[in-house]
Amino acid sequence: MKHLHTTCLRPLTMAALLSLGLGASAQAQELPGQGVRVTPIKSSIAEETFQTLLVSRALEKLGYDVADIKETEYATGFVAIANGDATFMAVNWKPLHDDFYKNAGGDAKFYREGTYVTNSLQGYLIDKKTADAHGINNLEQLKKPEIAKLFDTNGDGKADLTGCNPGWGCEAVIEHHLKAYELAGSVTHNQGSYSALIADTIARYKQGQPVLYYTWTPYWVSGVLKPGSDVVWLQVPFTALPGEQAKVETKLADGSNYGFPVNTQHIVANKQFAQQNPAAAKLFALMQLPIADVNAQNLRMQEGENSAAQVARHVDGWIAANQATFDGWIEQAKAAAKKP
Repeated sequence: MKHLHTTCLRPLTMAALLSLGLGASAQAQELPGQGVRVTPIKSSIAEETFQTLLVSRALEKLGYDVADIKETEYATGFVAIANGDATFMAVNWKPLHDDFYKNAGGDAKFYREGTYVTNSLQGYLIDKKTADAHGINNLEQLKKPEIAKLFDTNGDGKADLTGCNPGWGCEAVIEHHLKAYELAGSVTHNQGSYSALIADTIARYKQGQPVLYYTWTPYWVSGVLKPGSDVVWLQVPFTALPGEQAKVETKLADGSNYGFPVNTQHIVANKQFAQQNPAAAKLFALMQLPIADVNAQNLRMQEGENSAAQVARHVDGWIAANQATFDGWIEQAKAAAKKP
């Protein structure tokens, strides 16, 4: 009987083991990204790592093999995604990047569904002390030599504007504004490394000197130089935008005009990749990130928590604090992969 008992059990045990093996295999196959390589890219703005890494984390949960984030400027990045040399960018500003998008192939080359971040603002600001003392509220006033000279940092009589890196979408808009508002003769658009230039601008502000700069939200600058108390936004005399944005109106409902439309940010991906990977496509369309969360994380970076490990912890912390939302994205993305 003992022998019979053992003999009877042996095939059952083997079947159970086989079943377990098949179960594990089936479970592995349930992840739609299995064996698929993904290459994320971003610009040289360090603060874009947070938004990008959050998308990478979600893709990893779907089984994708996600490479480290590659850094390139926007124009090159759009071309890389269009050609399939990169997979996605998580910080596509609309309409600011519309020329990059169109020039690299537009809807024929890119997948862009859903809105990742809303209410992204841009514009020109000066310190409140100078604004109040001289009644400055419009960029056009810098045509006056006596006003321009207030923001002169190198003694040439022209206002020094802390502006955009070469190759950024805002560079084209600022250059267009300087011509449209006839400011090229009285304003110098200082370009280079924005992070270095804005650090110098903040240092001048802290020394009590007038400052003139461009910035955007979400970003940490407006957490340090607070609009309304430390600095004020400047309006522009009329709407003037280049290229694909030419027909976009920047005047707000209340009549104010800050020169830039309110932008939305999107995850833009290679269209062929999205078509072949419905789970990833669904994820890109679903993900949403509150602008306040981006601002808060960016400020933490500016205050010193800016190492790769610290930013990764910020991402993990956001996921933990929004676990139900994050898990919902993953489940809906998995479901999209199973649809015939």
